Amino acid sequence: MSDEIRSEPGPDDGATTAPDAGGAPTRRALMLGAVTASAVVSIRPALAQTAGSVLNCEIPVPDPGRAGSFIDPQGRVVASGTRGAFRPASRPFKGYEVRQAMASGSTLPGTESDRSRAYVNYIRRLQRGQGGFTCFASLQMPRG
Repeated sequence: MSDEIRSEPGPDDGATTAPDAGGAPTRRALMLGAVTASAVVSIRPALAQTAGSVLNCEIPVPDPGRAGSFIDPQGRVVASGTRGAFRPASRPFKGYEVRQAMASGSTLPGTESDRSRAYVNYIRRLQRGQGGFTCFASLQMPRG
């Protein structure tokens, strides 16, 4: 006989996450499964909502800080009335409209080909701090 003290694992020491001798899962394993399931249920709707909001976000052309300015064919903001440049868009474009125009080469709603191309060029040039940048950046994120 040895003088070693042996202790059996208790119900709260983390050693009982496997099924017990009868094959039934322990309380801790069941709780872990419940937590995991609720996380999946709450994350999926959030991702769906995020994807939907990205497609409905808006991109003004030009941004509100330069409202009234024209957009040249390369997408640069120029002074109002500049020859060869286009008037500002009459309304902001939705994310899904911009995504479609960029992916397929179709025109943005309410625009003809040259104007749409200038607006898309403007949108591609957006930088942090400009109105519509966050929406445009979100459109560039890969969807899983």
